[in-house]
Amino acid sequence: MSLFRTELRRLSKRRFTRYMTLLGLLVLAAVVVGVFFTNQKIDAGQLARAERQADQQYQEQVRWSEQERVACAQAKTSGTATEGRYPDDCSVITPPPREEIKAEWFLPSTFDFKETFDETLIPFAAILALVGFVIGASFVGAEWSTGGMMNLLLWRPKRLTVLLTKLAALLTGILAVTLPAAVLWFAGFWAIANLRGSTEKMTSGVWQSFMLTGVRGVVLVLVLTTIGFALASLGRHTAMALGGVVAVMVVGQFGLGILLSMAGVRFAEAWLLPTYAVAWMTKTVKLEDWNACNATYYGECKPATMEITWQQSSVLLSVGVVVILGAALWAMRRRDIS
Repeated sequence: MSLFRTELRRLSKRRFTRYMTLLGLLVLAAVVVGVFFTNQKIDAGQLARAERQADQQYQEQVRWSEQERVACAQAKTSGTATEGRYPDDCSVITPPPREEIKAEWFLPSTFDFKETFDETLIPFAAILALVGFVIGASFVGAEWSTGGMMNLLLWRPKRLTVLLTKLAALLTGILAVTLPAAVLWFAGFWAIANLRGSTEKMTSGVWQSFMLTGVRGVVLVLVLTTIGFALASLGRHTAMALGGVVAVMVVGQFGLGILLSMAGVRFAEAWLLPTYAVAWMTKTVKLEDWNACNATYYGECKPATMEITWQQSSVLLSVGVVVILGAALWAMRRRDIS
């Protein structure tokens, strides 16, 4: 009997796997339904109303500016103390240019597939990565805590082969859920864009960018699934993986963020793992330090910046997987199985 097929069947038959997968898919479905009902298609009538509202807003700004300019002149003439309310030159009180008040501000929310879909891939990957992490930790953690691993090794004494076969079956199962879910995610938001938004300006380059982001999302799911599996195997219990994540994210990341902020460390977000996860999905994250001023030729003060790229994130993810999985394999080979 094939160990791989046996492990794949055991993974699919576990109630925890089924319930956790169903919960993750229901959350994804709820996101799609929520986006559908919070957006609507924009027609010519709504555009016309938005233009009128923008005009009304501009006229209100004009009237307010005139009133403030008159009040400023009166205050200057009478010598009334204004405590810095008005500028030295009352003529600078003017309304904003008409083009600065945009009709888009007065339109209801609409789903523009080209502009918005890329952002939806982040929660998609995050939800399935969490599902994969928990399922991976439970899959091998239950084997250790119930003694199933010891019984299996009596049948197949090759320890590393057994552990890696379990991991291969786990990743295959997660991939079998993630890929159809990704297709349905694409299809669902494409339908939303057709019914509640716009699918205009979709070029082959845009599709390619979306596909690459989707692939990075699938990779992130598999990486976190592997880490959950390895942590639970290393600690021989599901709680090892879950407790480790709580310790790293709540104590380590949250506490570290507060400490770095209090210490005034520049680009403190560069020390936090979620920054690299977002950079992996969005290709780059730009951090800004407003305490530093880079003066321009025009006298502007721009913040110092730092970019975290997906290449840097890929190095971090790779090192994390190699170290944690390597430790789990080393422990599997060296430690007493009893």
